[in-house]
Amino acid sequence: MPQIFIDTRGVSVSLRFTETSFFVEPTKHNDHTITCYTGIFNYFNDVQHAGVPLRSVISANFASGTVEVQYLARSSKTSSLALATAHGTVKEEDMTRAKEWCQALLLAAYQGANPSKNLKVFVNPFGGQGKARTTYASKVEPIFLATGCTLDVTYTTHSGHALELAREMKLEYDALVVVSGDGLIHEVLNGIYQHQHRDKAFCIPIAPIPTGSANAMSLNLLGLQDGLDPCAAALNVLKGQPLKVDLFSFTQANLHRISFMSQSIGLMADLDVETEHLRWMGDTRFLVGYLRGVITRKSCPVELSLKVVDQDKSHMMDALYARRAGSLPNPSISPSPPLSDGKKIDSPGSSHEEWTRFEKPILWMFAGQGPFVGRSLMQFPVSVADDGLIDIAIQETVSRMWFVRFRDLTVYLKVSRRNLLRAMDGAEEGRVYWMNSNRYFKASAYRARPLAPKGTLVVDGEEVPFQEFQVDVLHRLGTFLSPYPYYEPAFTVLDAEGKTRRAGV
Repeated sequence: MPQIFIDTRGVSVSLRFTETSFFVEPTKHNDHTITCYTGIFNYFNDVQHAGVPLRSVISANFASGTVEVQYLARSSKTSSLALATAHGTVKEEDMTRAKEWCQALLLAAYQGANPSKNLKVFVNPFGGQGKARTTYASKVEPIFLATGCTLDVTYTTHSGHALELAREMKLEYDALVVVSGDGLIHEVLNGIYQHQHRDKAFCIPIAPIPTGSANAMSLNLLGLQDGLDPCAAALNVLKGQPLKVDLFSFTQANLHRISFMSQSIGLMADLDVETEHLRWMGDTRFLVGYLRGVITRKSCPVELSLKVVDQDKSHMMDALYARRAGSLPNPSISPSPPLSDGKKIDSPGSSHEEWTRFEKPILWMFAGQGPFVGRSLMQFPVSVADDGLIDIAIQETVSRMWFVRFRDLTVYLKVSRRNLLRAMDGAEEGRVYWMNSNRYFKASAYRARPLAPKGTLVVDGEEVPFQEFQVDVLHRLGTFLSPYPYYEPAFTVLDAEGKTRRAGV
């Protein structure tokens, strides 16, 4: 059923679709046609000439002799997605065919899945630049309503509100939509952790709509072009598939919480908290904080112990490429059950795995998963969503000691401010991964004991008490909606011959 013709104010327009694309094309090319076409369809060049991906079609309806197709398209290659509509009447003798055509388009666009979802929506009006309410109402909700979704919307009013709602929610939703930044995702996951039926609750996929400061999870799921686009994120709610991801148990004394993204201590944690008043700047606040921290360059006295599985950077990179290319099977580790309430920090030697002490002084420690922790920093470029491990990056204050006998002096090569500032160049591409002073590990667990009375410890962007803690991996416990079977951002590096290597290629 290649195409149908609709009439829009006397202009004949062809609607057609292939296995991959949807096209809207005027059948006349005089000035009147172009003027009319511009006013009604917003004249998306990509739609007219190359079409839009079939995945971008969200609804196709026929009623009372009128065809209406709604889809998402870009006005240019670099612009964000926007909701567009193609509509017009058909001749009486074509009505049956038009109805069948709409049904066929919808079936192809959703690959047989139900377009209408039952969604629980959390909107945080206070996160990031404070635009979540407006963004949801003007861009996101119209997309959901166009597909006939059932919406249970809550605008959070205080810290912990989303946690309270997730803890008591019914298990009837197709997805949990989080219109905010990463902090609200943290709340929702910890609410699920406290749910009476948390095993089932953890299976309901979460879908972020980026309106926060860093929006790291959205960037990791959708990539750089779409990761900050609310309409692209809304499309992911409708078309995404469940992606199982590792979560982490964060334990301090007898207190437990779920972490899904990162834990940081030292300079990188300081900049997160110390730039809280700069949320209006968006992701730029972290750059400002980094510059400020490099100038002061405070060391971080902490005792770190890790259960190291891999620390060979080339090997970890190759494993990432193999996974994205599909040549490396998913790890055969059983999904972890939610933590028991009695789990405590264990001591080195109490586990069958070996603990390794990191002895050198550090500027910061950053642990977590997902390539991006913010638009300007690919902190964990070789992260795999479900490898059962946590990525740990440790910035040493001394990268190497040269034992040089010169007038009985030992010479130390320290990480200079200049090198730390240079690390900003290409940080969004993960170049810092290859710095000698950036020690990188994949571990099954780690623990940290601060050696100073005061400091900053941040979990998923939220400050927690500066006390001893342990982190363990909960394999494939979390579920997110994603267009891809892996984190989208690819790690681009140069091989030994100077050629570009890119994950998945």
